[in-house]
Amino acid sequence: MAIVVNLDVMMAKRKMTLTELAERVEITPANLSILKTGKAKAVRFSTLEQICQILECQPGDILEYKKD
Repeated sequence: MAIVVNLDVMMAKRKMTLTELAERVEITPANLSILKTGKAKAVRFSTLEQICQILECQPGDILEYKKD
């Protein structure tokens, strides 16, 4: 079971940098980078909600389940 994070794809579609998104979500660029690279073990719903609001997308646009 694998959860794939497509945050970089959504950021590219919206022409937004990691630094800009981190500032707007009010988290550190390092923590956002951990999420973007798929190394995060968890994500708060409040953080996911803010990301979706800023990028104007749905959680399913960012997170995807792929069978191993």
